[in-house]
Amino acid sequence: MRTPAPLPPGAPGRFLVSEALANGVSAKRLRAADLATPHRGVRIATEPPAFFTGRDQDRRQAVAAAGWKYAPRLKDWQFFSHETALALLGAPLPEPPHEVGLHVSAHRPRREPRIAGVGGHRLQTRDPAWFVTRTGFRVEDAARAWRQAGTLWGLDDLIAAADFLVLPRTRLATIDELETEVELMGDTGDGRLTRALREVRVGAESAGETRSRLLVTRSGLPEPVLQYELFDAHGLFVARLDAAYPEYRLAFEYDGRHHADPQQFAKDADRWEAIRKTGWRLVRILSHHVRGGSPAAVSMVREALRECGWHG
Repeated sequence: MRTPAPLPPGAPGRFLVSEALANGVSAKRLRAADLATPHRGVRIATEPPAFFTGRDQDRRQAVAAAGWKYAPRLKDWQFFSHETALALLGAPLPEPPHEVGLHVSAHRPRREPRIAGVGGHRLQTRDPAWFVTRTGFRVEDAARAWRQAGTLWGLDDLIAAADFLVLPRTRLATIDELETEVELMGDTGDGRLTRALREVRVGAESAGETRSRLLVTRSGLPEPVLQYELFDAHGLFVARLDAAYPEYRLAFEYDGRHHADPQQFAKDADRWEAIRKTGWRLVRILSHHVRGGSPAAVSMVREALRECGWHG
């Protein structure tokens, strides 16, 4: 088998056929077996880089890889939007089997893409607000992308995504900005975004934390204080608690991790003991506690509250 002719020096891992031809690459070379064709007019010479690590890595990477392969086709006025933008920004994804699609938008009078496998959207005449992420993707403004996903995602998925966007460490949006976007551009037909905004809170650092909080508060239990800092009797910092009831010296936390690291487990065990020594009680909610028709998380928190003096 003959070795394919080299591409021009400095050729990127993905490129447009038209640009390659303009730089002297032959049409025959562009049909070689070592080049993939993810979309008409695009060639891929290498595998996409790893964009995400950690929780939900495979699903996020799939979205990022699809965007990376399509990116050479983006016109100057086009950008990734809707749920694609949320995924590329790192927001929690809906539970499987929902698969995040590839969405590309443009503002009128410009045209959206019309190509198989891509959801093209022609948005209202409006000043663009897209920006480039640290990983190099041109994405829609976070608040706008969240509103656009309103017809694609369920209520709790939208709340979890909004909780992520308004986290101080992400600084992608504020609750006021989300509310303003919905007021300006409209809600879904069922008012889903407005309903979601009523339950968005600053402080939930994972989808698991959001979902466990929603289960607890929707069952009629008190609203917890998020990210409560606990100090001992000497004023020394002990722990930051995901969701706390200071009046009852009770907290609950969602722990969806699988501890394969003995050192991490030992560190967590020391933390739990330090919390106990302050006189606080900690309810640990695991992933199976939030599943099913009658999730155990609700009864766990309710019983703990009553034992700590709550009479609601």
